[in-house]
Parts: sequence; C-alpha cells; structure tokens
Amino acid sequence: ATTERRTVKETNKTIRVLVVDDERDIRDGSQRIIERLGFEVEVAERGSEALKRLKQKQFSIVLLDLKMPGMDGMEVLARIREIDSSILVIVITGFATVETAIEAMKQGAYDFIPKPFEPDQLRIVVNRAAEKIAITHEAQRLARERQRTLIDLDTEKSRLSTILQSLPDGVIVTNSQAKVVLINPAARQMLELPDDMDTGLEIGAYIADEKIHRLIAEISQGKHIDYDDIGPQEIETDQQRFLLLKVQPVLGERNECLGGVVNLVDVTDLKVIDRLRSEFVAKVSHELRSPLSTIHEQLAVVLRDSVNAAPDLNQGILTRAKEKTHSLISLISDLLDLSRIEEGVICREPQPVQLETLLEDIINFLKARAEIKKQHLVLTRPETPLPPVQADPLALESIFGNLITNAINYTQQGGNIEVRVEPAGINLQVKVIDNGFGIEERHLSDIFKRFYRVKNDQTRFITGTGLGLPIVKQLLEASGGMIDVESSPGTGSTFSVLIPTQNTV
Repeated sequence: ATTERRTVKETNKTIRVLVVDDERDIRDGSQRIIERLGFEVEVAERGSEALKRLKQKQFSIVLLDLKMPGMDGMEVLARIREIDSSILVIVITGFATVETAIEAMKQGAYDFIPKPFEPDQLRIVVNRAAEKIAITHEAQRLARERQRTLIDLDTEKSRLSTILQSLPDGVIVTNSQAKVVLINPAARQMLELPDDMDTGLEIGAYIADEKIHRLIAEISQGKHIDYDDIGPQEIETDQQRFLLLKVQPVLGERNECLGGVVNLVDVTDLKVIDRLRSEFVAKVSHELRSPLSTIHEQLAVVLRDSVNAAPDLNQGILTRAKEKTHSLISLISDLLDLSRIEEGVICREPQPVQLETLLEDIINFLKARAEIKKQHLVLTRPETPLPPVQADPLALESIFGNLITNAINYTQQGGNIEVRVEPAGINLQVKVIDNGFGIEERHLSDIFKRFYRVKNDQTRFITGTGLGLPIVKQLLEASGGMIDVESSPGTGSTFSVLIPTQNTV
C-alpha cells in the first residue's frame, strides 16, 4: 500500500493545480489538502490573476469559484477554454443548484463542488480529475504508438519485400482461395515461369504437378491445419531440375487459416551427387563381392582340408580370416541393398502379402540360429485371419529378417524373442520383442543412422555392419510404413513396425 501511495504521488507531481477563489480560507485550505495528494498547487484570488498565471505556466486542473468580485467565474471559465481547452475546470459555488451545475457544464466545466465542502469531497473530485487526465494522456500515447506502429509496419513491409526478393530459396504465398498473392524471383526461376506472369492466379497455373498443387490448395484452405507431419514433396520441372517443396498453413490470431506458404529448394545438384555416389558404391561393391566370395570359399576349403590333413595345425588365423571375409561380404550386400533402395528398385511393385505367413517363414528360417543360443523364438498372431498388406514381399523379408536377426544377436543365451502381429486400426502392427541386452536411451536417436553401432562389454564381440536398421527404416519409408523403438538396458527392446494395408506410395 505504501508503494502504491508513493507511485500515485510521483504521478501526481506531473499535474499542476490552480485554485482560484476570493476567500483566503478556501484558497489556503484547498492548497494544503491538494498538496498532501502529491500535486503541485498554486493559488489566485482574482480571475484576472488566474488568467495571467495560466498564460505563464501549464496547469492541468483549475478549481474556480463562480462568485468573485470583478470578473466572475463564468467569464473566467470561457477565457480558460480559449487559452487551453484541455484544462479540467472544477467550479466552486455556494449556490449548489442543478441550474448552476448545468450551466457550468455547458460552458465546458469538468465537474463542480458546492460550498462548504469537506476535505474528502475535495480529494475525491480532484483525484477523479487526475484520473481523467491520466486516461487522456494514456490514450494520446497509445494513439502516437499506433501511428508509429503504422509507420514501422510500412517500413517493415518494405524490408520484408526486399528480403523475400533476395532470398536464394523460392517462396510462394497463397490466400485461402489457393490464389498466389506473392512469389519471389527465385521461385519464378525455379518453376521456369515467364517474366510477365503476374500473381492472382490459382496455384495450379504456377505448378504443373497435379498432386502437388492439389496439396497446396488443400493446405491453403485449412484442410491440414491439425497435421504438422506433412513432409517435403519433390517435383521435377520440364528442364529436368528437381525441387524440394515444403508447404505450411498461415494461421491467424484465432487459429483460422489465412492461406499457405510454399518454400522451394533446388536440389538438382544434390540429386546428381547422390546418384554418382550410389553408382560408385554399387560399382565398387559389385567389383569387391566376387573376389571376396571366392576368398571366403577357398578359406572354407583350406579349413576343411587342414582339419583332415593336419589336425594339429593352428586353425585360429584361418577361422578369423574366414569370419572377416564373411563380414565384408555382408557389408557389401548391405551397401548394394541401400543403393537399390535409393534408386527405387525395391518397393517399386507392391502386391498383396499375407503378413503372418511371411513372418512364419522368416522365423522358421532363423529358428536354427536361435536354437544354437538356446533362445525361445515364437510368433504370436490373432485367431482371426488378418487382411493382406500392399507391399513388396522382398522388402518385407528384408525388414523383418533384419529385426529378428538383431533380436537373436543382441539377446543372451536362453533368452526369449516374440514376434507379435496384430491389427492397428486400418493398419497392421508387428512388434519384435526381446528380453536381451537393451539399449541406453542416449543411443536410441542414433541407431537408425548408417554405420552406427552400440558397443559395450556385452555387444563388442557381436559382428555387424551398422546398416541393418538404416535399411529397415528406408524400406519402411518407401513402403509408407514407420518404425518405433522402446528399450532399456537389462530388460530388452521392442521394435514396433506399422505397415499400411493399402498402398500409400
């Protein structure tokens, strides 16, 4: 409360009050009362003296007695209005009639107080006038701020336009009717638009790809406001340039859709580099696989013959060499798989696949490997038949072959591995659950990166390329599916795969 009173007094110091009354007791008493409120107060005993002071200093409030010798209060009031109409005049009258008050108000008085008045009455009427002044000043300040904001906004629009014009990326802005309202030079160049093509047309006039311009139109009209997972789209121009396109809705203050913004990036050079890299990997892998396979087979023969011919011969070096050549062959096979995925060779022709039958075949094939480690590998499926999924069967074999093999490799002797398939809405979900070594949380975001392997005391002797999970993820993305993982050290891992029953690619 003390702080509030201090703040009020500091505010009141900016307001100067003039008390005009021919009665000394009224003048002095009013001055003392008002000064205690924190105002600066001066007094005058005549109307002429008051007008002289008003021309010399700035006053905000005038307490004016209507009945004074010489120039009466009504005449002084009229002169004050001529000098400064913003001054709030509170008339003091001993004739507190309605007619007197009305007449004073008509002449521009703010308020009136009748004689004799109590100190509280004076405080109330003066404070009310001060609040009025404070509100008026605040309104004026806001008006000035608004004016400055409008000027700044105009300047900002110019700056924004300059920035958009100079951006290397293409930018297109549409309204809620999917009509283009802004397009920068980079977008014009990327889309190979004529120089004289103006804004105002529907998005289809600028982007020929029907699927893409339909998506932009739907987003601009607010059909995808609740979806933030609309990924980048790729289009190819007539000049064989590749553009990566990202569309987002433009939302207003009440979350209403005002249109859409399209960002375009030219990725042609990246496409060329990526193709060259894939071709290089494929060529090198092909060239390496044949001699390595030959070496691997020759080592197997040498190992077999050495056991029969010289049992006491040290077999360790040859066995290690055979294992290393096998690892290199696996690495090359994985690299070739990645190249085929990136080239679109895999997942090109989806067909109906009975998922539980495919999983059963994979488990039967890998069960011998699990039995070597005395692991319990089972398939759990619902009693009612599941609908087929639309996918490339070779891709599905690679996905679940990798996941189940990983579960076998990273589960201890005598562990349990369950492959569970079940409906998930309109999709099918497959979970590969093990009670093996598990993965620390800090590794979970990296395990789908190429060549990334989790190494610790339990896993350092397990061989692998670090490409199995990246292959799984890319195959799923190409098939319209997705994968998630939950894991913790010592309790095992659960890889959950969602496969669409309809082809979404």
